[in-house]
Amino acid sequence: MNIIAVTVLVILLNCGSFCICVPPQQLLVNMTVVRNATALGAFCLDGSLPAYHLHRGFGAGVRNWILQFEGGGWCNDLKSCLERANTRRGSTKYMNKLATFSGILSNNASLNPDFYNWNRVKLRYCDGASFGGDAMFKNGTSILYFRGQKIWEAIIQDLLPKGLGHARQALLSGCSAGGLSSFLHCDGLAKMLPNATVKCLSDAGFFLDEKDVSLKYTMRSFYAKLVTLQGVEKNLNKKCTNFFSKNPELCFFPQHALKFITPPFFILNAAYDVFQFNHILVPPSADLLGQWKGCKNNTAQCNEKQIDTLQGFRQNMLLALRSFSKNFSQWGMFINSCFAHCQSESQETWLAVNSPRIHDVTIAKAVGDWYFNRNGTNEIDCPFPCDTTCHNLIPTALDDRRFLSSISESDLDGCEDCLARKHKDNKSGINQPMHGLMVVGFALFLDRITFRDCYVSLIS
Repeated sequence: MNIIAVTVLVILLNCGSFCICVPPQQLLVNMTVVRNATALGAFCLDGSLPAYHLHRGFGAGVRNWILQFEGGGWCNDLKSCLERANTRRGSTKYMNKLATFSGILSNNASLNPDFYNWNRVKLRYCDGASFGGDAMFKNGTSILYFRGQKIWEAIIQDLLPKGLGHARQALLSGCSAGGLSSFLHCDGLAKMLPNATVKCLSDAGFFLDEKDVSLKYTMRSFYAKLVTLQGVEKNLNKKCTNFFSKNPELCFFPQHALKFITPPFFILNAAYDVFQFNHILVPPSADLLGQWKGCKNNTAQCNEKQIDTLQGFRQNMLLALRSFSKNFSQWGMFINSCFAHCQSESQETWLAVNSPRIHDVTIAKAVGDWYFNRNGTNEIDCPFPCDTTCHNLIPTALDDRRFLSSISESDLDGCEDCLARKHKDNKSGINQPMHGLMVVGFALFLDRITFRDCYVSLIS
């Protein structure tokens, strides 16, 4: 290590959490608050106005649009929604007013060759039901607005006169809970833009309707409560709810709703999605004795039976997807065998020298080839542990510098600017959440990612 590197490392180690590092070529986009949302009854959980970030397109992309739903989990009862209302996940008051646009939102042609010059929009998430609800709770001084559907409509109405109404091509996408939003609103956007080519993408949003390791449908129960509390059912796909008339809440699951979606769809998902591993396959309620704790933190600690269970989960995901890929020639997928979650917004996983690949195809190329009909894209990876290109969020025997910190029960939707954190972790010097799905492990992971990026950029 040369003397400059040593000097920078010493500075970073000593400056702690007050060091601010802006990576080179980072695109920061200002927040736009939807002022006319009040007239539409579109409010975040706490009653604040919804918002988005828009970076204008140029050149040949000036009439093309990407709409990207932000992710961030859900709330399905009054207690969790009241708590969420006092965080950036339920109020624009607590959100960063600047958003980083990278990956699929980058304006750099070398980093995002197919969409760099499009109008790119990030829709901020503050309703807790994937932009799907339409209800309100009032009890004395406590008011919760479950208005995700109206937020979606208000943002679209605000964007139409700004050029969206004259769009030639549009891509509706999202990550995690935002990826689920893409399933909910794909047909709706196509109807709003009848003169445009509308296609949709879900990144880490294909949440499976599967039993957990204790043979209970934990996620099905969670979603059922969410749909009831937030008044989501009336906004679900009508063909789907008619088909599942006895259990219409099942249409909140992408695998059940997908067959009723008309526009072309692309599904980007890790076969061993870390959120689903931690909350659908092995939720805390299904592992009270902690038998999966070691496996969750490091796959090298998984026993043979646990590996078989993970392989079974992957197989169930592929089975749920293959029936659609066979029937819809305009649809595409990229299912890699990584322990990851959300891969389109990070430049490292979207398109980089060492980004994930299947058959030497990057995520950016797969999505671009699909959207522009250059090539049929149905990339399915071989089973773990064969893929050496993964950027895993938990360590595996194959990982070296790609993995930086272990995580525990986390929702992996990010908490890098979360103002709900209540205390400091002595080791990292960063704020940590005390409760909820976003826990210490992932906050530590993010902190070390930031440290690594700062270090690398300064050395460069």
